[in-house]
Amino acid sequence: MSSNLITLIKPRVLPPLDGSFMPAVLWNHAFLDAVRNSKKRIPLSIVIEKEGSSTSVYKTQVFSPESKFASLNYFYIERLVKTLLWIYGGYKITINGPAEIEEYIKKIYSPKNIRAFDASFMSNIYDKPFTVIICHNKEAFVTKERSIPWGGHIDGCRIGFDLGASDRKVSAVINGKSVFSEEVIWNPGDKSDPSYHYHEIMSMLHHAAAHLPRIDAIGGSSAGIYIHNQVKKASIFRGVSPDLFEKKVKNIFIDIQKEWGVPFTIINDGDVTALAGSMFLNVNSILGIALGSSEAGGYINKDGNITGWLNELAFVPIDFSKQLFIDEWSGDYGCGSQYLSQVAVVRLAQKVGITFSEETTLAEKLKFVQKLLDNGDERANKVFKTIGDYLGYSIAHYADFYPVKHVLILGRVTSGKGGHIILEEALHVLKEEFSELFENISLHLPDESIRRVGQSIAAASLPVL
Repeated sequence: MSSNLITLIKPRVLPPLDGSFMPAVLWNHAFLDAVRNSKKRIPLSIVIEKEGSSTSVYKTQVFSPESKFASLNYFYIERLVKTLLWIYGGYKITINGPAEIEEYIKKIYSPKNIRAFDASFMSNIYDKPFTVIICHNKEAFVTKERSIPWGGHIDGCRIGFDLGASDRKVSAVINGKSVFSEEVIWNPGDKSDPSYHYHEIMSMLHHAAAHLPRIDAIGGSSAGIYIHNQVKKASIFRGVSPDLFEKKVKNIFIDIQKEWGVPFTIINDGDVTALAGSMFLNVNSILGIALGSSEAGGYINKDGNITGWLNELAFVPIDFSKQLFIDEWSGDYGCGSQYLSQVAVVRLAQKVGITFSEETTLAEKLKFVQKLLDNGDERANKVFKTIGDYLGYSIAHYADFYPVKHVLILGRVTSGKGGHIILEEALHVLKEEFSELFENISLHLPDESIRRVGQSIAAASLPVL
């Protein structure tokens, strides 16, 4: 066995435009198979804590320090901790395992080290210092999590909206049925004045309100992290300075609620994706994946509840090949934001010679590639096949962390023919590489209207009257 396990793994389905792709799921499975077949192995536990005494525990195995393959542990645990952190969310990591691994993780999450962004992000979300604790006792760590019933309220006259990084959508809904929907291109990430965001959102709400006899409630979704309607982190406000963010953005939705004077709820767009799937398909244990300007994820458990996990799949590593596809926000490689998004469409399109005007937005570039696909352009076909292969391996990777029976795929990237190509390729990957998972999981691509505005309709169901 080589010290570089990556060289021994070859995907059975290689994306047509990415011959270097190394699926995280294959690397992890190969590593754990090697550990299980070794006599020199020891258990390791990773405990992640967040607010409300919520604790997520992940148990695994690694090579013991005396094994000649022990050096592989560092890469495995580093990628694993990052994955768990962005799926579960938390401000405190406790590691119970070999001292060398514990010290390594503690070091890389320290200020000015390679995972300082992740540590700072979590600290800001939970308003507590981010810490890595080393634990050498043999106590049994227990998962303590709560799930929250959320959404599914269709009574009354409601407005639902979805704020993406390249477009915003709004729907007017009466007793669960949409009577008006609107989709508008915008570019909020580049705007430094939060009054732009405020006026765009208020304008959107007024457009929907004009189609309702009254307004009983407003629900919304957006990329980012929202706690009690307060903005913690959100890509649509990336252009706003920290000072203005604190003064004008942090409570922007609380201020908007005061303006309208009705029940108001905004949550992460990934959770609303999963909620949309649960509502439209009438199923639970569902993972929602939105392929938009970035990648969003959300999860509804077997009881039909939101788990309170972070589900920020955009930051979860899915490619271990160490290509130079760097997430511009975190500075890390191989993360979902670069593979399951409009960014990926543009990157792959440029790789096959499709050119764009520099002035066009991401959404406009995506539309251009989708139009080429409609016209039978084989280059565009390969773009969406490649993304479908990325998605298939990513779903298998996510299934190692989520108890999931259904996957709902939404977002602008899935519009038109491209969505069907992505779905077919993802199923092909699951059938070829993960036959047991293929037999026990269902992938869903809703009809075009739900793909485009399904999140805004589901968002409308969030507040309780």
